[in-house]
Amino acid sequence: MNPPKVALVIPAYNETPVLPELFARLTAVFAGRTDVAWSVIMIDDGSRDATAAMIAAQCERDPRFRLLALSRNFGFQAALMAGLEHAGEFDAVVTMDADLQDPPEVIPELVTAWQNGAGVVLAVRRTRAEAGLRRVGFDLFHQLFGRLVDLKIERNTGTFGLLSRAAVAAFNRLPESHRFFPGLRTWLGFPRTEVLYDRQERAAGEPGQSFLRLLRYAFDGIFSFSRLPLRLLTICGMFIASLGFAVGLFFIVRRLMGIEIAQVGFTTLVTLVLFLGGVQLIGIGVLGEYLGRVYDEVKRRPNYIVKQRIGFE
Repeated sequence: MNPPKVALVIPAYNETPVLPELFARLTAVFAGRTDVAWSVIMIDDGSRDATAAMIAAQCERDPRFRLLALSRNFGFQAALMAGLEHAGEFDAVVTMDADLQDPPEVIPELVTAWQNGAGVVLAVRRTRAEAGLRRVGFDLFHQLFGRLVDLKIERNTGTFGLLSRAAVAAFNRLPESHRFFPGLRTWLGFPRTEVLYDRQERAAGEPGQSFLRLLRYAFDGIFSFSRLPLRLLTICGMFIASLGFAVGLFFIVRRLMGIEIAQVGFTTLVTLVLFLGGVQLIGIGVLGEYLGRVYDEVKRRPNYIVKQRIGFE
């Protein structure tokens, strides 16, 4: 029997300091599992440094490596989508970051779990090495996200994991532009299992994802998998309307009973106007987030454009 074909899909953006170690560690993993036909699809997401050239050189040295060079920086999710759409020929696909925070040495465990019958293998972070504001932000997001979304999505999971051929085919049929990969992976279903690992420090260089991009990614996850913000607006509106009706009824009863009513002061009026105006602006903002995503989907622009392919037939 032919060995199973497993591809690694790895987006990269300005990862020159990391690539030599990444190539060496992947090669060592492949040498330890000769019962698998390995391939690596690396996606250069419009890097401004020598990332594309270094990947191209690696493709020349090792034919198991392939390069997809995008025409500009489309973002991590678009690059990941490009890799998955070019991996339909493989029996299983491992998705991971290029920064080596997700150790390649865990990949054989993911493959073994897939060979034991799992259609989706989740790499669950037992510990993570980040510190400071990013660590606080990640922890806060995972705590809030589990309470906000309508779909039960596993906590402490990210891009790192494995998809079977059937799961990849199903994922590639999803047409949406604003993608939250862990949520879509859960939405697919398929029998799944978990592999625990310890998330490490970035091997070198600076993180490619800025705080604003991570915040936008968090919004994509919340607004793609939850209607709770809209429900909260409805509840807030009903509460304010009920409160206003109760206050109005209170003053009417006092007037009918002949009880003197003090004039409402300027401070009270300003406070009420600012409060109601703030609630309305928040509501408009939430509606705008949903409407903006609908607008992006209606345009039907391609999520990425490939400039160059190396190693593909």
